[in-house]
Amino acid sequence: MLLFFALGLLVHFVFFASIFDIYFTSPLVHGMTPQVTPLPPPAKRLVLFVADGLRADALYELDEDGNSRAPFIRNVIMHEGSWGVSHTRVPTESRPGHVALIAGFYEDVSAVAKGWKENPVEFDSLFNESKYTWSWGSPDILPMFAKGASGDHVYTYSYDAQREDFGAHDATKLDTWVFDKVKDFFDAARNNQSLFSIVNEEKVVFFLHLLGIDTNGHAHRPSSREYKDNIKKVDDGVKEIVSIFKHFYEDDGKTAFIFTSDHGMTDWGSHGAGHPSETLTPFVTWGAGIKFPQNVSAQQYEDEFLKEWRLENWKRQDINQADIAPLMASLIGVPFPLNSVGILPVGYLNNTGLFKAESMFTNAVQILEQFKVKMTQKKEATLPFLFTPFKLLSDSQQLDILRKARSYIKQEKFDDVVSLCEELIDLALRGLSYYHTYDRLFLGISVAVGFVGWTSYASLLIIKSHSDIPRGTRREGKKPHHLLPCSFIVAGVLVACFLMIQACPWTYYVYCLLPVPIWYAVLKEREVIQALVESLLAFPLSRFVAYLLVFTLGIEVLVLSFFYRYMLTAGLIVFAGWPFLTQLWTRAKITCLSWAFFSLLLAVFPLMPVVGRKPDLSLVMGAGLLVLLLSLAVLATLVKRKLNLVKDELLVLLLQVLSTVLSMYVVYSTHHSLLKKEGLPLLNQIVSWATLASSLVVPLLSPTALWQRLTSILLSLMSTYLLLSTGYEALFPLVLSCLMFVWIHVEQETLQQSGVSCKQKLASIQFTYNTDITQFRQLCLDDIRRAFFLVFFLLTAFFGTGNIASINSFDLASVYCFLTVFSPFMMGALMMWKILIPFVLVMCAFEAVQITTQLSSKG
Repeated sequence: MLLFFALGLLVHFVFFASIFDIYFTSPLVHGMTPQVTPLPPPAKRLVLFVADGLRADALYELDEDGNSRAPFIRNVIMHEGSWGVSHTRVPTESRPGHVALIAGFYEDVSAVAKGWKENPVEFDSLFNESKYTWSWGSPDILPMFAKGASGDHVYTYSYDAQREDFGAHDATKLDTWVFDKVKDFFDAARNNQSLFSIVNEEKVVFFLHLLGIDTNGHAHRPSSREYKDNIKKVDDGVKEIVSIFKHFYEDDGKTAFIFTSDHGMTDWGSHGAGHPSETLTPFVTWGAGIKFPQNVSAQQYEDEFLKEWRLENWKRQDINQADIAPLMASLIGVPFPLNSVGILPVGYLNNTGLFKAESMFTNAVQILEQFKVKMTQKKEATLPFLFTPFKLLSDSQQLDILRKARSYIKQEKFDDVVSLCEELIDLALRGLSYYHTYDRLFLGISVAVGFVGWTSYASLLIIKSHSDIPRGTRREGKKPHHLLPCSFIVAGVLVACFLMIQACPWTYYVYCLLPVPIWYAVLKEREVIQALVESLLAFPLSRFVAYLLVFTLGIEVLVLSFFYRYMLTAGLIVFAGWPFLTQLWTRAKITCLSWAFFSLLLAVFPLMPVVGRKPDLSLVMGAGLLVLLLSLAVLATLVKRKLNLVKDELLVLLLQVLSTVLSMYVVYSTHHSLLKKEGLPLLNQIVSWATLASSLVVPLLSPTALWQRLTSILLSLMSTYLLLSTGYEALFPLVLSCLMFVWIHVEQETLQQSGVSCKQKLASIQFTYNTDITQFRQLCLDDIRRAFFLVFFLLTAFFGTGNIASINSFDLASVYCFLTVFSPFMMGALMMWKILIPFVLVMCAFEAVQITTQLSSKG
């Protein structure tokens, strides 16, 4: 049994690791030649303002009085520059957003396992290509570009990480710090000759990262006065910085300005997914090389934003976020970032047709270089007769397009050059995607074959050990066949040779060779397989088809629940009616009615908005009161059942009651302290962490009697869950636990119905390891239903109040009782524990079901 468990753990670890090799591989390639536009650039320097977390509508719309929250930026749109909406991609987080802006490529998914704050992979960026870059802002963003730069020409100035406090009195101080430091920098440059000379060099970048809007959005929501006032503060700061630049450089007309955002924010103060409020960010640019405002009578965009923003008369030019990097490179004349996949938005450039054509040609060659390197890498690692090239962009086609583009430039057909280069870029990007996913099908099939094999093997072992199907099928004295092991050895050698010839990574050997021993183990159990097939053939066809349809429908509901939460509601409604279709209704009416009531009550949660969108402290307090009532009910039951209540049991219960009361106080106190902008009280923080730690230990001190242990686990975990709740989700574990308690009763009743005579009293059952093995029974069809119930309840626990697949389903306010200073790993760990608490409750209940139904959990 121990060996099987160890092997199972190893196999599942391999399956888990395969996800990263199949889906989370870096698209970046190295070894390309830098490409730069061979003409004088329009600007000597670039100033990049990034207002972290700023939504497009929040900047562009007018307030209730018809005034702009950012009058300076709006004046730029109308009189000085060009504007549009920058479309970001998922995940809408700060790191990938800034990488897209400054390096020109979207999230490197291989970074998911390497870190969140600093950039974990090497890449080229605009800062690296510049002659000098000075940056001011958050310590979470600036270092990743400085560490990735070659040489020491990227200078960073950041405030202390402790300033990023969501409970702080005034988050706008993060932005005023940046503006003040920039002013100090230029004051110092006037008095320092060496600094003065280098800031007057060409190809210089100034980067201002403004985090205040994002911090206020998380803490107070984008609809809050704090968020909107912060936009005004940023606008004032940008105006002042622009004035400083004009004065310092004596208005030489060689400075280009860009104002944008890395991502937006949902109405409930989060980001990370693909809601329009997260993916639509502002983009405003003006200065050297940028077109002046263009008045138009009609626009190409069908949305209603232009009318809402009252900007329908000024030409709007939308771009993708990665397109900003090549635009900045073109403006100051540095090589395009080597890994950029952005397409130069020539519509923003105020320059000659030749400059636009040459810049676009450079952009196309730069992306084509990546395609060539990627193709060469894949070609060298694949057997010639197995290599399938990207047919839409052969070597001859590349040369033809490039020659034609050069010919058009000589003929001064600049618009044709731009169109041709855009076509080449599109083909090259499609080719990059093709080669990036070249091995995905091969690896996916290998892992799928191994997974199916392991599932089959585990199922056969369970059938062999816990059912009467294999009995009577063993044939004694039969000589072992050597053909089977020899065949699998040959297959393994052939697979290894195939991988060796292609110089595949060692992980490929694991994924491709693992199915060989697994399927050998499966086919070794051919006697069990034969007996199982014979048993299925003897099963009545009509019943077999009916069971198959029910099984298929159930699996389909489980799959759909990953995409549509309301499918969980549909499933729970069916669950509510299930007992009334069986004999259970005639034997245990109260149990059936309780089951139906709590199933329907739980079915309400997946229909409610995702947690965090509408915080409601009263619901959290209400959940706490219900926990206290449950505690008192348990205490009354214990006193009634035995007059000589053990002192330790009473002490544990009172400790849990006290913990619940303290949790309610901390939630209430923290909420009001943050409303007053007084921050997180230290005492509240200490109590919160102590409650979390004690919730993992206190249940172990409770009696091992089934109901007492389950209740103790619920009370301890609920104390922590209350601290992590912001609204109705605080009620979710309570309702789920009530349904789990009823489930234990239901399964014990169905056990009698199936003909098993031994029925223990639930009150006498203990969570101990000395269970009598002679009481274990064989598997029956009801056990398949129990397994389905378990999986369904686990999915309900995961998706009942949110969507684990999307980080923006969870509100940062959930962790404010523990910490308010930005710490992604700690905050992520706390949110993950919040998600796992309902999961733990379901698993504890299933362990009770396994004990009460006399089913062995051992192989």
